[in-house]
Amino acid sequence: MTDASSTPAIPVTIHRGDYRPPEWQVPDVALDFALGIEETRVSAALSVQRTTDGPAPLLLRGDGLTPAAVRVDGEVWNDWRMDGSDLIVDLGERTAAVVEIDTVVNPAANTQLMGLYASNDMLCTQCEAEGFRRITFHPDRPDVLSRYRVRMAGDKTRFPILLSNGNCIDRGEGDGGTHWALWEDPWPKPSYLFALVAGDLVANRDSFTTMSGRTVELGIWVRAGDEDRTGHAMQALKNSMRWDEEVYGREYDLDLFNIVAVGDFNMGAMENKGLNIFNTRYILADPDTATDMDYDGVEGVVAHEYFHNWSGNRVTCRDWFQLSLKEGFTVYRDQCFSADMGSAAVKRIEDVRLLRAAQFPEDAGPLAHPIRPDSFQEISNFYTATVYNKGAEIIRMMATMVGPERFRKGTDLYFERHDGEAATCEDFVRAIEDGAGIDLQQFRRWYEQAGTPRLKLSLVEEAGQWSLDIVQTVPPTPGQPEKQPMMMPLRLAAFAMDGSGAHLADTLVTISGATQRIALGRFAVRPALSVNRGFSAPVIVDFARAPGELAWLAAHDDDPFARYEALQQLMLDTLVAAVSGKDRDPQTVIDAVAQTLSGRAADPAFVAEAVLLPSEAFIGDQMLTVDPDAIRRERLALQAAIGAALESEWRAILDGAAPPATDLSRGAKGGRRLRGVALAYLAATGMDDAAALAFRVFSQADGMTERQAALATLAHGDSDERAHALDIFYQRYRDNPLVLDKWFQVQAWSVRPDTVDAVRALAQHPDFTLTNPNRVRALYGALTGNQAAFHQADGAGYRLIADLVIALDPKNPQTAARMIPPLGRWKRFDERRQALMKAELERILAQPGLSRDTTEQASKSLLG
Repeated sequence: MTDASSTPAIPVTIHRGDYRPPEWQVPDVALDFALGIEETRVSAALSVQRTTDGPAPLLLRGDGLTPAAVRVDGEVWNDWRMDGSDLIVDLGERTAAVVEIDTVVNPAANTQLMGLYASNDMLCTQCEAEGFRRITFHPDRPDVLSRYRVRMAGDKTRFPILLSNGNCIDRGEGDGGTHWALWEDPWPKPSYLFALVAGDLVANRDSFTTMSGRTVELGIWVRAGDEDRTGHAMQALKNSMRWDEEVYGREYDLDLFNIVAVGDFNMGAMENKGLNIFNTRYILADPDTATDMDYDGVEGVVAHEYFHNWSGNRVTCRDWFQLSLKEGFTVYRDQCFSADMGSAAVKRIEDVRLLRAAQFPEDAGPLAHPIRPDSFQEISNFYTATVYNKGAEIIRMMATMVGPERFRKGTDLYFERHDGEAATCEDFVRAIEDGAGIDLQQFRRWYEQAGTPRLKLSLVEEAGQWSLDIVQTVPPTPGQPEKQPMMMPLRLAAFAMDGSGAHLADTLVTISGATQRIALGRFAVRPALSVNRGFSAPVIVDFARAPGELAWLAAHDDDPFARYEALQQLMLDTLVAAVSGKDRDPQTVIDAVAQTLSGRAADPAFVAEAVLLPSEAFIGDQMLTVDPDAIRRERLALQAAIGAALESEWRAILDGAAPPATDLSRGAKGGRRLRGVALAYLAATGMDDAAALAFRVFSQADGMTERQAALATLAHGDSDERAHALDIFYQRYRDNPLVLDKWFQVQAWSVRPDTVDAVRALAQHPDFTLTNPNRVRALYGALTGNQAAFHQADGAGYRLIADLVIALDPKNPQTAARMIPPLGRWKRFDERRQALMKAELERILAQPGLSRDTTEQASKSLLG
């Protein structure tokens, strides 16, 4: 296979409006693999059928391939040519044929981790979005659905396990110590869902009985020694299968469901039909090596990929512009599943925090795009928070507007209409309209317009009657200077703070115009407004509320998310004022945190989330010009003030018995989370015993949740305990790649002034490698999320990331390109930082042979 340097220097832009149905369909695909780490021979037999009236050449996509032989209906065929990397076969007047193509690939040389590649002496595949064309020539578009029959043969010692999609229908012994297996997938699928794994693996096996009484054999395949860390993933899989039956009526449709954990993987996981391939970080978990957050991640990603069996596989997307059809819907489904498995309030807080941290900045920057983009140069660049997380919010809004019963009718209709088809976002919206009986014509703008809507609110009083005036704007984004008002559900309530009991109970209203007035009722004094409860719409709310009102809502609102939001807004207002040079007494914040802590026994998980200070990046998002140094200074100052004022409360939390690491109940996880927050507040005060206290927690921890929280706290400081803890952690886990990622990550997160230098040194560490995406994200990804360090005034952070992108692009352009967006937010910063960021983007673009992935990201980012 070729590396990224062979890709075109000038990417071609693909437009959604240019879509045309395929001229050839491929109902059946037969693949024969002669497996080897450095050489794998692939024989593909494509049964093709013409869909047009007149003759049309057969266009088969390729990437880095050369056909060793081409045959048509069993005869050697010479009427073919190469068009760039693609193979064009002229079939004359034929309307159907069997086209056979032989190719040879080198999995060991495939550092892109797309197509067929080697990972620690194991062969595996990643074909979404366009990786199948790196294995064999094929139309390789999602609207070409085929039944696959796959024969795999290889050395029995090196590849004792041979897996592919569907059901294994035969296996046997071959010559010279080889063996083979024959797999058949009865369900038509696009090529991006093809999967193959061959290696020395062991399985955690189980079974599941479906709602119709069928037994499905389950297997989670890992390297020997890791099988004891797969129990949580297996239980998550079975819980997911049951939940999808109960909530959506969707039953699994094969005799087998296999998962394979792979150490080298660009993504989190992949939903290949019947054979999901996972990044090891989302499968392997035990209390000693995985945090509670890791456990939640395993559960959520296992559910996500399983749910794709219907929302993505049985109904797939017509073209890649429709990516959110499967991803937005499935993210919404996995969010609801996780909420049902744990705390719905905490899950909603976590989802909104992620949306604001990743998607809102994307919407406000040069890479803004609708959840259904109009064009792209490289599809891998559109696996974004907008497509996934904002896409999920769009589905959630529809579900909120119509209610659970009508939403279920709409999804049932969607699956009934489009089972076995390649569908569009419009097909989904139409099914919800027809099933739920609602007009979503205006709502479709969410699929068409980029940008985060802003709602400016003001309270109006007339003769004791109070109303809420709403002005909606959608800011301009690249290519979309003017926007139309969005349709959205808005949940709100209003309360009297004077003790009269007057209130407007939880109410759902539909916002559709640029201006709108909502009657709230009669109140003797200005009511406390609880707005966008449950985060019913993914919008930014501009509403000036006094500190006392926010503190009252934080204590008394009957919606958990609204209570969290009120305390966060109180903190945010205080911090923004301080950064702007305004005097703001932190006492109201301290009192509100104390009030929230008083309820920690009932729900420690919620309290832990609510009392966390807003992130530095989110504080910056509220400012016209981001001042990273001032933000860090004022945030640390407020953290120290809260820590000192409530020292006795924080110490009481830490003095209590720590829940055992093996207890994964909601209360135990919440208790551990709150202990980590308490430790961070105490350490921020700079108290004499802060480092000793953190080291004690580190040393006494019986699981990774508390151990990592203490290590991260120590990593921020400059103490002997810090160095000692980092060394202990490294020596204990140096042979565990996933845990060693945490060691790199906590150091890149540090608020120490030498963090950029530390990251540069860690990049030279013997255990650091550019070939593993997890390790790259752990070190460099953490740095880009460390706002003050990444935006160090001398530009050292920018240079470090640009150097990474330039070094990584020839090896793995997908991972390289995903490091660029933080540089593209240059317009938010002062002129000096702007110039430094732009210079690094220009340096990246000046590199010869730059991949399509990186070229598109860097060029768009430079435009601002």
